[in-house]
Amino acid sequence: MKRVLILGCLLALVLPLQAGKHKDNGPVVAAYVTGWNETMELPDCTVLTHINYAFGNVNKTYDGVTIQHPERLRQLVELKKNNDIYIVLSIGGWTAGGFSEMASTDRRRKAFAKDCKRIVKDFGLDGIDIDWEYPSSNEAGISSSPADIDNFTLLMKELRKALGKSYLLSCATIADARYVDFKAIEPYVDLVNIMMYDVDNPPYHHAALYRSEMSGRVTAQEALQAHLDAGMPANKLVLGVPFYGRSVKGFGDTSYGALKKRTDVTRRWDDIAKAPYLVNDDGECVCTYEDEESLAWKCKFIHETGMRGAMYWEYRCDDEVGTLRNTVWNGVMKP
Repeated sequence: MKRVLILGCLLALVLPLQAGKHKDNGPVVAAYVTGWNETMELPDCTVLTHINYAFGNVNKTYDGVTIQHPERLRQLVELKKNNDIYIVLSIGGWTAGGFSEMASTDRRRKAFAKDCKRIVKDFGLDGIDIDWEYPSSNEAGISSSPADIDNFTLLMKELRKALGKSYLLSCATIADARYVDFKAIEPYVDLVNIMMYDVDNPPYHHAALYRSEMSGRVTAQEALQAHLDAGMPANKLVLGVPFYGRSVKGFGDTSYGALKKRTDVTRRWDDIAKAPYLVNDDGECVCTYEDEESLAWKCKFIHETGMRGAMYWEYRCDDEVGTLRNTVWNGVMKP
């Protein structure tokens, strides 16, 4: 009897460590780290709670997952040994197809979810992020079907069933909350990453906080309200912010690190939208972007509205000293 009790106590100590720790419900500061370049910069885990590795893809038979540069994902997982960090595989991305076909049958959804569980176990991950852009839309040049929205819900249900309660399940969504039945998926997801960027081009802001004459199709305030109205609670919503700009043709590199070095343009500030932009010598808006001041306003907005935190695309676009990532960390974690 004593042996049974001792074994039970040991299992109680071990199982929570195996199960993951995402149920702490603490604030989120997440970065997307990509495997696209020749080398991958290992992120500074002291200013992050989550890393989303981009990307995995739906495989060619629509029943599993392929991973871009899996050795890089293993490098990121190694960071867990000395850091309190969650590592998540993000599956999808712009122009990444196969979702509609995979989600269209019960057999394929189950096989895909089973493979996601295998990957989580094999790599020692903390969860899966689905970045289907977008269910029922072929805007990104991928196949689509009117049934995609309902099938997306069934997919998230199947993924939650396969992953259990111990692993993270999140998804990335368009800023104005289209293409997803949020009330239906809410029981299955831990986090929803709102992609509040790329909503317009100069002379309009692509990531404005509030509505001004220069704001693009949707603002962060409007994006939050759209998700709330669609049925997703604020404490599951993560505000996505860009570490890059949107520019006129021929402008060049728009990563924040590159923009900070430009001497041929002048910064202007839209105090209504709480957003910076760059103008040329003729006073024309040539690039809209994010900087320390605008991010500080967005972090304040996150706290005021009860959102869960911030996510940014992507880590490598910051400057050498980490100006933006430090601003986001301090704004979210140290209000």
